[in-house]
Amino acid sequence: MTADSTPALVQNADADTDGPAPAGPSAARGPRARNTKAYLQYVAAKIAGAVVSLFAVLVTSFFLFRLIPSDPVKQMTGGRRVSAEQLESLRHQFGLDQPLWKQFTSYVGDALTGDFGTSFQFHAPVIDKITEALPATLLLTGTAYVLYTALGIWLGTRTAWRNGSRSDRFNTAFALTLYSVPSFWLGLLLIIVFSVGIGPIPGMFPTGGLESGGETGFAYVIDVAHHLVLPVITLVAVGYAQTLLVMRSSLLDEMGSDYLTTARAKGLRDDVVRRKHAVPNAMLPTFTLMFVNLGHVVAGQILVETVFSWPGLGGLFYQGLSVPDLPLVQGLFFVFATAVILANTLADVLYPLLDPRVGR
Repeated sequence: MTADSTPALVQNADADTDGPAPAGPSAARGPRARNTKAYLQYVAAKIAGAVVSLFAVLVTSFFLFRLIPSDPVKQMTGGRRVSAEQLESLRHQFGLDQPLWKQFTSYVGDALTGDFGTSFQFHAPVIDKITEALPATLLLTGTAYVLYTALGIWLGTRTAWRNGSRSDRFNTAFALTLYSVPSFWLGLLLIIVFSVGIGPIPGMFPTGGLESGGETGFAYVIDVAHHLVLPVITLVAVGYAQTLLVMRSSLLDEMGSDYLTTARAKGLRDDVVRRKHAVPNAMLPTFTLMFVNLGHVVAGQILVETVFSWPGLGGLFYQGLSVPDLPLVQGLFFVFATAVILANTLADVLYPLLDPRVGR
């Protein structure tokens, strides 16, 4: 049986089973309509799953931080001598004297309208504090995301295509080392070496913060960029390693495929085979990882922001945990989880467009 006879056999089998095919344009649109319907059902299922996950996060964020063995009111008084009446007044002011079920229903009802309450320590709406700190987080993690994604894909492709070479072994070992290093430890090491200075290396970068203050115009941009260098290097070092390893593994799986052998047999150059055939198919797992990391752009990097005193959502979350500032940490936890869930849902929705085998 030749390859050309297969479509005819399939058509004949379909005709025997279903009877004569209807004439007209609707016949050509039939399979596409079925595929579209299946895709829409797939998307609806993913969105429904995301909604359920968001509600589960909403519930979890309320109960999780109440397990912290600390009294927020006593923490806010800073160890000062306060009468029992004053403590009761503060608890009543923040709604902590209400039954747990009533606190929960009030929290869920308000959160569904975008109201996460008032911060205990800042005496300001939680949503305002989140909006205030969000740009700093997006600047730091967004810059790092673009850099480590591009670097990881480029190096992962080169190392896999030269599998077994000296550069492949070096890059893979170096990436594995960086991937296993805790980000906060790497950040502290960079501060010691390049901010404080060690031996012949002088301190060249600030130890933390977003700006030095007092700068305007282009000088302000340079100042912020100067403060960005070390935290961005920290995030890029860990993030690129993960992307490189995933990309390398995916491309190695593709390199033994028959379609690459066929492409070479047609006389295509090796770089064309890699760029137009192997890499696009190997990108699928990396594509998923990119969207997972995209969710972390909003979620921030709590430890890195804390180490570098970066005024973003991660540093704000750390400040909230130290009290604990329940409305603040609940709101931030929900925002972090929502960003990750939405990014994963978006990846699930777009994935079938790249790989038709998914969602059909």
